[in-house]
Amino acid sequence: MTPTDTPQEFGTLPDGKTVKAIRLRGGGLSATLLTFGARVQDLRLDGADHPLVLGADTLEPYLDPMIYHGAIVGRFANRIADGRFTLDGETYRTDPNEGKRQTLHGGADGTAAHLWEIREVSADSATLSLTLPDGHMGFPGALTILATHSLPGDGTLAIEITATTDVPTPCSLAHHGYFTLADGRPVSEQELWIDADRYLPVDDRLIPVPEAPAPVADTRFDFRTPRRIGTDGIDHNFCLNETPGDMRKVVRVTADNGLSLEVETDQPGLQVYDANSQPKLTGLGGRAYGAFAGLALETQAWPDAVNRPNFPDAILRPGETYRHRVHYRFARD
Repeated sequence: MTPTDTPQEFGTLPDGKTVKAIRLRGGGLSATLLTFGARVQDLRLDGADHPLVLGADTLEPYLDPMIYHGAIVGRFANRIADGRFTLDGETYRTDPNEGKRQTLHGGADGTAAHLWEIREVSADSATLSLTLPDGHMGFPGALTILATHSLPGDGTLAIEITATTDVPTPCSLAHHGYFTLADGRPVSEQELWIDADRYLPVDDRLIPVPEAPAPVADTRFDFRTPRRIGTDGIDHNFCLNETPGDMRKVVRVTADNGLSLEVETDQPGLQVYDANSQPKLTGLGGRAYGAFAGLALETQAWPDAVNRPNFPDAILRPGETYRHRVHYRFARD
């Protein structure tokens, strides 16, 4: 990838609009962003001969089977039980796009399915914007979002998201990249550390059970001491330790080829999905993707927080600014 300040055409949406690709380079990384979904389409580390993320060479896969891959998802990342919530005494019904039962990642027309506007581009940074209208997917409020992807140094992909609203609304936006440190090797073989003493057990809809959160101690979700991810399947929220709002290291992933990934964030939750149910797909450079091909590490609010008074608040109100920072730092031993 050759970095350039001039976005290039990547493909055309069914409505005829053009999707642009923005190529960035800095701090030992090179990245390609797409205006469709504000997604990271490709990410490379100097000295490594393979992509660090799952992606596609053309636009078409991003319209359906890879709609969330690398995208900013929301306006409420993760799930809302039964596609409904009550806010300030009024009940809202949101698009039940997952199994016709719950709302996932803001509904079928969430932020991952939108063409974002380019606001600023430099050699190592790009800022994109999107406004979701009042009533979109059943959510109240016109929500204006800015997402900045940058490569500030030390092998880091930094993402900062801000949002404002004109009426109270749920707001939790997340980067939904699937990371792969060992080309063609399952993430189940990699070692994972998570700074979380609690997690959210879920029911068969992947909605947190009434007694959540629960301790990770003596469960398969205890990654406080690094260990292999394994093949039991993970699609759960980890309740991160320390104070939300403060940047702190929350994750480390290591592969036996010497590559590692550390994650820092200011968010209260981390959804870990090991792609255990991902279908067979054709990815970057013709690579074959299947189950356990990548690891999603989505820093965010806790799922279904809008229906759980005991969860950290996820309501954005007029006059406030939603802020979300996450750093993905790659290194070679």
